[in-house]
Amino acid sequence: MATLGSLKLSAAQKATTVSGVQIRRAKMVRALTEQIAIAKALQAGAPAAITKLRSVVDADSGERKLVESTKRVKQWWFATDNGKLAINLRYGARMLELAKGKFAIEVASEKELLPTLEALKTIAAAGELDLQIEAASIKLREGFGK
Repeated sequence: MATLGSLKLSAAQKATTVSGVQIRRAKMVRALTEQIAIAKALQAGAPAAITKLRSVVDADSGERKLVESTKRVKQWWFATDNGKLAINLRYGARMLELAKGKFAIEVASEKELLPTLEALKTIAAAGELDLQIEAASIKLREGFGK
């Protein structure tokens, strides 16, 4: 039987609050994960179906159940006039301004789409898009105040 003295003790405690920056960053990473799933499905020729859990009340028993349903997710990329693809990053309904007056990332072909989305996910997880997400978040919140 193990004794308490044989275990490595630590003063670590679970954080009780999460900062707004971390919440927004996690939301962006989740959205990019969905975009990656859509891109993989399109490359495989399968329909892109993102699922979510919904709470539904059963009409017969009145019991609340979790049901898996499809989630409508729009793809963030589109074909440009010159035959290339452009990716717009979105936070809610707002497009992120990546640089002054620049809202899109240009990709040469569909082959480069998936690696670019995965790179963007890594960039977002590292916190490099925090300023852009914060600016879009402020604009989004201003719309609720009217």
